[in-house]
Amino acid sequence: MDREEYLEKLKESIDVLSDIMDTENYGMCLVDGEGRIIKWNYERLFGHKEADVLGLPVESVIENTRLHIVARTGEKELFQIQKIHGNNVIANRIPIIFNGAPIGAAGTIIYKNTKELAEAWHYVERAENNMKAYKSELAKMYQARYHFEDIQTINPQMEALKNLCRVVAGTQATVLIQGESGTGKELFAQAIHNASMVSQEPFVSINCASIPKDLMESELFGYESGAFTGARREGKIGKFELAGHGTLFLDELGAMPVEMQAKLLRVLENHEFERVGGNKKINFDARVIAATNEKLGESVAAGNFRSDLYYRLSVVSVDIPPLRSRLEDLPELCMSLLASQQKKYNMGGFPASVSGRVLTLLKKHDWPGNVRELRNVMERALIMSQGHEILVCHLPDYLQSLSQGGAKADGNADGAGGADSDVGYYYREINRLEKQMIESALKNCGGNRTEAARQLGIHRSVIYKKMKDLNIFSGE
Repeated sequence: MDREEYLEKLKESIDVLSDIMDTENYGMCLVDGEGRIIKWNYERLFGHKEADVLGLPVESVIENTRLHIVARTGEKELFQIQKIHGNNVIANRIPIIFNGAPIGAAGTIIYKNTKELAEAWHYVERAENNMKAYKSELAKMYQARYHFEDIQTINPQMEALKNLCRVVAGTQATVLIQGESGTGKELFAQAIHNASMVSQEPFVSINCASIPKDLMESELFGYESGAFTGARREGKIGKFELAGHGTLFLDELGAMPVEMQAKLLRVLENHEFERVGGNKKINFDARVIAATNEKLGESVAAGNFRSDLYYRLSVVSVDIPPLRSRLEDLPELCMSLLASQQKKYNMGGFPASVSGRVLTLLKKHDWPGNVRELRNVMERALIMSQGHEILVCHLPDYLQSLSQGGAKADGNADGAGGADSDVGYYYREINRLEKQMIESALKNCGGNRTEAARQLGIHRSVIYKKMKDLNIFSGE
């Protein structure tokens, strides 16, 4: 193919696109190596028909043009301001190269005048500002509140965990936080996020145990319009997408169905996912922090949790000790919790305090509900004391019963006095009834714990824990 044939092919290609090119806002002019017009799609812009200008020098038709110069030099000129008919237009001039040498040039006008360019720029600027505002509002909606300073402790093990998490916060490593219910797993997760480089991005939390199995995929990944019966017409964005470049916190991970575990692993490995009913790949850049009150290592051994996902998530493992193993933190925790509750209830005046006898009593309790239970106890005590010193009489009955070997503290003094009904009887009866119900369900299901849990309306992990606590055995 010689240069003439090459230019002819180019003209034919432009003919195919003529309807697109010949508009009042866009056009194209093609010249040969001598700057003569060989293709003209500027009729609407300039008013000249193609038949009238073919073969003419381009500089005789378009004022202030440089197309003939570009055709000789082979140097492209992009986004150049050119005055035509008193207006400044934005033009591109592209050389046509054949066998390494320029044989012509193509000129295009992007905007008829610079005002159009300014309007386009303002449109883009508004769109960017709207996007920034949207991201800002999204970050506020999904904002992490807690920092490492909010984790009150003088316990060496807890201090070591805080230091570890401070180091981890500066990386993108996945973190697995394990600990009993109420130990503060989400508090650690939020602190890690707030100490990271993406602290201004969203912190999106999802409780895996609270989502029905058949809705989990759409909650995590979102769905497209019409993906399933009952879906929103406009579709829905999922938690993975909401997290953006921030942090995705998967709480109660042990409750995640096995089939979803496989999909989660694939997302973590490939850093992309698809919405339900869609086929477009969406990048996943968020950092993942997972938490569970189960011992996932045991769940892996029992075949209830994928080992590959466990190892993928536990790049850094954080095991939070229960409150009963760090009772030295009780005084500081009590004061911190009371201060936050005083603020919540707008109780001014001096900060509430805790009597020495109350602290002694609190240390006798084993705190199965951990810090969450302590928070509830302090909130109740603050209300009962009307913001004054917390006395034994302000504590719940089950804690008062620990005073003086089980004798309930007198309602008017910080001490013991008067007989008390056996509060322990209440808890023994609750345990007896729970044991009876679980044993009956297991018997009806032939020892199948999963089916028994379904009949009782509780999660599988709950029945395992109850069976362990109540010494229940099944034939499964």
